[in-house]
Amino acid sequence: MAEAMPPGPPPADRPARPPRRTAGQGQWALGHLEPHNPNERTKKDDDGLNVRQRIETIYSKAGFASIDGADLRGRMRWWGLYTQRRPGIDGGRTAILEPEELDDEYFMLRIRIPGGQLTNTQLRTIATVATEFGRDVADITDRQNIQLHWIRIEDVPEIWERIEGVGLSTTEACGDTPRNMLGCPLAGVDADEIIDGTDVLRRTNALAEGNKEFSNLPRKYKTAISGCPVYCIGHEINDISFVGVTNDEGVTGYDLWVGGGLSTNPIFAKRLGVFVEPEDVPEVWAGVTRVFRDYGYRKSRTRARLKFLVADWGVEKFREVLEKDYLGHALTDGPAPPPPAGVRDHVGVRRQKDGRSYVGFALRSGRTSGTQLTEIADLAQQFGSGHVALTVEQKCVIRDVSDEHVEALVGELEARDLQVRPSVFRRGTMACTGIEFCKLAIVETKVRSVDLYEELDRRLPGFDTPITINLNGCPNSCARFQTADIGLKGSIVDDGEGFQVHLGGSIGIDPAFGRKLRGLKVTAEQLPDYIERILRNYVGDRADAESFATWVRRADETLIQ
Repeated sequence: MAEAMPPGPPPADRPARPPRRTAGQGQWALGHLEPHNPNERTKKDDDGLNVRQRIETIYSKAGFASIDGADLRGRMRWWGLYTQRRPGIDGGRTAILEPEELDDEYFMLRIRIPGGQLTNTQLRTIATVATEFGRDVADITDRQNIQLHWIRIEDVPEIWERIEGVGLSTTEACGDTPRNMLGCPLAGVDADEIIDGTDVLRRTNALAEGNKEFSNLPRKYKTAISGCPVYCIGHEINDISFVGVTNDEGVTGYDLWVGGGLSTNPIFAKRLGVFVEPEDVPEVWAGVTRVFRDYGYRKSRTRARLKFLVADWGVEKFREVLEKDYLGHALTDGPAPPPPAGVRDHVGVRRQKDGRSYVGFALRSGRTSGTQLTEIADLAQQFGSGHVALTVEQKCVIRDVSDEHVEALVGELEARDLQVRPSVFRRGTMACTGIEFCKLAIVETKVRSVDLYEELDRRLPGFDTPITINLNGCPNSCARFQTADIGLKGSIVDDGEGFQVHLGGSIGIDPAFGRKLRGLKVTAEQLPDYIERILRNYVGDRADAESFATWVRRADETLIQ
């Protein structure tokens, strides 16, 4: 077994800062190396990356009962593994039962897919694994991962062998690590892209993935790198984002944003105001990540994300520490990116820069199967180059389709209920994993989200204004309910499943978190009636071309109750 890294930062090319006497927030750079909570203790005892050897040599051979508890509910996340929720446990008991009472003897396995880009062979491999080992269930997430379910520990080594054999991995798909890095699914082919972020993303991911210098961060760490003109990666809500921009000299590079994140304390990211040359992105990413590693708060898990450090320090101090102590040089000032130019989800048929087209389509709130993924791979190979990509809106794109094949592909997709021209409600609905598999969830989300958009299609067939409806099973905002037009956070209502409502969230030109109305909760059964009512009120009260989010912010409370 590899020797665990010692606690605290590894040797760095910067002056050591003197320790302080007070416990503070557990910041390593200030000498506070003693763990303050069980998670930090687990990481100090052994790096999460080391658990792979135990999985391969012990747990996969001796079975679920042999797994050490600290590995099972901690370090195995460093390899994309979470235990599933035991069936039959209702949402009212989520926060009451002990972890071992919630655990099923099956795992969710998250596959890391940098930038959401998949070759045909990679997609087929994932599909085969889902079918053979995961009861033919797969979820496309809003972070460009694919999650498999019903995975047995005995099968994990073979699954790793298969997916790693085609250049994918599950390394640090979960845990207090640099998670899967987001990128535009159209990188390199978008006719309007500011810069192709493909190579920069790959080099940065190669630096981060499996690197023990970054494998013990205070909390999860989300990265996005893109030159997309509609900013599909959602840079406003990531820990660190590099956003394509052209400076005053006409040189293309990246604008750096830090400190975004949602969950129970949502905060939008801040611009550092710097221009980063493409070749410098990995170095700057590493510098920001080291700042987080060394100064991030480790005492309380609820304040351990980078967003809290940025909020407390401010942009000027953060930039100063980054430049002086971690990069060793100043960064060049740079311009802000222009406003986004279009819808962010890449659904529909659009022209590529090479004259071919891409075809983006909506699944059923991200839920799919190995069988369906194989069909998508077949269609991509038959009508395009075979290349497929995932979006951060739980959608999918087939790239490189010649004009003569576009309508045939659209027809084949539609025949499989993969909608290239979906209704407003299907296009705008997302859902997290929910209580079906997640141990943190309070309510069911996947099936309910499909039932909801189908019911709204029946009730409001002529509704044509873009609208986002995001269903989340718990407060952690995996489905980004705070930034949706209609955000629904799972809650117990009248002793049954329901939702707390957040209205008017958005990112882009006019970013804002959803308006939470005091006491406004609806049961699952009331949900279609409630949403139909407020959408009819919106149509009747809106000004010309006024968006739903803008309307909500000024609407009388009686219209949105």
